[in-house]
Amino acid sequence: MRLGVNVPNFGPGTDPGILRRWALTVEGLGYDLLMVSDHVVITPDVAEQYPAPFYEPFTTLAWLAGATSRITLGTTVLIVPYRHPLLVARMAANLNDLSGGRLVLGVGVGWARQEFEALGVRYDRRGRLTDEHLAAIRAAWADEGDYRSGGVPVWVGGSSDAALRRAVRFGEAWHPLRNTLPWLRETWPRLKTIADEQHRPVPAFAPRILLRITRSPVTSADRRAGEGTIEQVMDDLEQLRLLGAETVVFDPFNEDPDETLHPEAAWEMLAAVASRRDGR
Repeated sequence: MRLGVNVPNFGPGTDPGILRRWALTVEGLGYDLLMVSDHVVITPDVAEQYPAPFYEPFTTLAWLAGATSRITLGTTVLIVPYRHPLLVARMAANLNDLSGGRLVLGVGVGWARQEFEALGVRYDRRGRLTDEHLAAIRAAWADEGDYRSGGVPVWVGGSSDAALRRAVRFGEAWHPLRNTLPWLRETWPRLKTIADEQHRPVPAFAPRILLRITRSPVTSADRRAGEGTIEQVMDDLEQLRLLGAETVVFDPFNEDPDETLHPEAAWEMLAAVASRRDGR
């Protein structure tokens, strides 16, 4: 099972030097995938959780492609309605080509109503727009002579039935974000049912989970996967593997922007997981 990391590309402690250190740390620890998030306009609803500076994902990944050599790069998740689909198709195809085929395009519909308004995109049509844009991106990539996408894999985020249908229709993988293990066990069979109904293959399973290592076990019923002692985290990985996950992405950001001023704490947690994974 491949392991990835969602690297904070936002917040008061983030700058090009820190992003490069994140990338070299994650790659040096042996992780397989480095992903970043997406916002375009830091409206008040966005800034409350993800304050400026917020580095645009395609630009950031292009920078990190040059700083790394092996690790796969991706978005978790690109908010599809924010950009013209032909622009997304072009940028993703070019980044994949320039990085040596290392791109994963994780996508979603978005949630920040004020940001949609600032961009002049209808919030109430974001689901329909996402479907239309993904269809257009796929059509553009089909013309390989123009776009040379090299087969960029698309991971579709979201937890609603509409998101599951979108994952089956457009995705190489379903990419749910920061859920509990019981919810994932309950929802994964629903995705298989939808795939059967649509007579399509079942997408791969590539969840993004929290990473918050604690000294004492977390025993609450709403404990999210990746939260607890190192033993709980490693058991969560095993349970996800048994459930069929081919890739798991850790998200070490615990919702306090000041964490970005002290990335060493996240690096220590990632090192602990890497050490256990390698049997050290």
